[in-house]
Amino acid sequence: MKPTDVGPTRMGPTDVGPTDVEPVHEEPSDGPPQPKRRRRRPGPFTLLALPGLTVVVGFAAFMAATGRLSSAWPEDSDAHTTTAGSAATDRVDASYVPWLRAAARTCTLLKPSVLAAQIDRRSHWNTDPATLSGAVGIAGFTESQWRTWGKDSDGNGKSSPRDPVDAVMALARQDCALAADVTRLRTRGTVSGDLLDLTLAAYTVGTDSVTRAGNVPSSARTYLADVRKLSARYRTFDREENANPGGGKASAVLAPPVTTLVISSPFGSRKHPLTGVTKLHTGVDFAAPRNAPVSAARQGRVVFAGMTKAYGNRVVIDHGTIGGRRLETTYSHMSSLLVGAGQSVGAGAALGFVGSTGLSTGPHLHFEVLVDGAYTDPMPWLAVAH
Repeated sequence: MKPTDVGPTRMGPTDVGPTDVEPVHEEPSDGPPQPKRRRRRPGPFTLLALPGLTVVVGFAAFMAATGRLSSAWPEDSDAHTTTAGSAATDRVDASYVPWLRAAARTCTLLKPSVLAAQIDRRSHWNTDPATLSGAVGIAGFTESQWRTWGKDSDGNGKSSPRDPVDAVMALARQDCALAADVTRLRTRGTVSGDLLDLTLAAYTVGTDSVTRAGNVPSSARTYLADVRKLSARYRTFDREENANPGGGKASAVLAPPVTTLVISSPFGSRKHPLTGVTKLHTGVDFAAPRNAPVSAARQGRVVFAGMTKAYGNRVVIDHGTIGGRRLETTYSHMSSLLVGAGQSVGAGAALGFVGSTGLSTGPHLHFEVLVDGAYTDPMPWLAVAH
């Protein structure tokens, strides 16, 4: 059966996923009455020049409001960011920049600007900071941390947290390991949120704190805000990474996971039907009869298959790298599963059956597409009939 045209439906089950004015009182005067002053008539300047000046000022205000006249005050922080960015990048030895780019390639989540921002936040690029906790070097590694993440990355015969190159590469290894941890937690429905935010939160307050909070803990928000602000100053370091901006672009490479694509809730911000919380709906809900078959949208390897609290019976498939970016799909709320973790599947392989397990209001398939660990609108990726 050919899949139908997709489009939002009106109904269907979805997942949970006059101001008072004071009178003016005139105080009585104790002195004799004063003669009234004659009101002056408007002079020639007022009569001739003021109307013209009013028109000019009004026109200027209109032009500024419509963006046709530059304002003396910047409307955003671009000018400040540019100036601050120049000052920030001047602190970085030019020889470190290729290593920042190489370190960012440790995993698809990282960018050189993020690593640079973490180091700036930690040490302001001071090559020999030390703290009472024993953390040293630009990335602030303790001795025990260095035993886990440290290596002689530049081949100078010595592995040291005081060596900036070794420290940059070690920081990337640590970040990527944390990203893998929170990815597994998010896949199981234990935590939710942006993958990079969760990773940085785990870096600053620990993975256990993120797990207990189920998202970014309040204790990590200041750190995230600082790194986000600082990373804008180092964006020039990312240019090499963005040489092929078209890589990984959605191009209808996925087959429909259910026979009939009737959208009951699209991708995007919405108010959760059960919790009442407004947040990102991370996938698309396809309304379908209970026990309708669910199939793999593309060949790949099952990295998770099991029951979760929010998603119910859930399957996650890793499809590998497409256009230089990692692609994953998820299938949730199924009544039962036909595959297990570690199993390789082909496009169209049976994964399970439509259900309403987990936080759900009725039978449907919650389908997600993740690109480099970030949720994206699944519809451009699906090959559908029009």
